[in-house]
Amino acid sequence: MGSEKEKLRIDKYLWAIRLFKTRALAAAACDSGKVKLNDMQVKPSKTVSIGDEYHVKTEARRWRVKVTALLHNRVAYTEAIKYYTDITPPEELDKVEYQAASFHTGKRQSKIGRPTKKERRDLGGFMEE
Repeated sequence: MGSEKEKLRIDKYLWAIRLFKTRALAAAACDSGKVKLNDMQVKPSKTVSIGDEYHVKTEARRWRVKVTALLHNRVAYTEAIKYYTDITPPEELDKVEYQAASFHTGKRQSKIGRPTKKERRDLGGFMEE
């Protein structure tokens, strides 16, 4: 039974170190090719070993993590960061932050979508006459 505890699936590990919100999302990322080991796509059932380097693509950013210890259960973020080393190159971080700043602002692009209140008033006045 002791050897069973040493085996850890990649989907469970990525969920435990808090790269994904749910284990199902971690498994889906593995299935869709967003998790790679040595540029090879991995299945959710792949066993994690200490020293492995994974390329992980989440919705927020791209990660490059090195496994430093095995974590079987989800713990607080402050504890979880002790189980991996983030080795993401700085140029990847810059690229993602730049995209996020322009993409997730929440502002509506000009002249796309619903008219503003002022535009609706102007349209109402135009339709009345």
